[in-house]
Amino acid sequence: MGEQRIVVLVGSPRPEGNTTILVDRLKSGAETLGASVEVVRLHDLDIRPCTACGACKDDDDADCIIEDDMVEIYSKIRAADAVVIASPIYWWNVSAQTKLFIDRCDALDGPSGNVLGTKRIGVILVYGGSDAFSSGAVNALRAFQDAFRYIGADVVGMIHGSAWEAGSVLSNEKLLDQASDLGRRLAENLD
Repeated sequence: MGEQRIVVLVGSPRPEGNTTILVDRLKSGAETLGASVEVVRLHDLDIRPCTACGACKDDDDADCIIEDDMVEIYSKIRAADAVVIASPIYWWNVSAQTKLFIDRCDALDGPSGNVLGTKRIGVILVYGGSDAFSSGAVNALRAFQDAFRYIGADVVGMIHGSAWEAGSVLSNEKLLDQASDLGRRLAENLD
């Protein structure tokens, strides 16, 4: 029974925004159970769009042939027990940084299936609208549900909530508690 390794991919351009605050709560919750949590800020990385070349489909160990910062992210995902995708909602879906990352995860899908299908998954979404429908977060939630169901991933939890101004999520105790709880659930050692 070893410590759980969790990698969190953050698609917010704001290093101290609401998405990051929830990720910090998730991280604290996971660390209370001894998990190792690595946070990766996608906005700070060079991630280019998928070119749909298909070179990644021939071999389970073959990643994308594009030599950018996704190369390092692939190894982090492969080594992790759990993966969290955290994003603000912009224009009725995840941020551009998050979408680039998601598209490039196609390279994790080889002849034996998608590597993400072997991971425990968490999702954090923050939006400025009053609810998941008016903000468009429901589009992202449904896409994640469909994708993770298709690849057979264990979705431990998807949390979402409204927070417009930077830092305003700090007044939403329920959402902060949900983030901590998701971290603890992802950190549970299932060996």
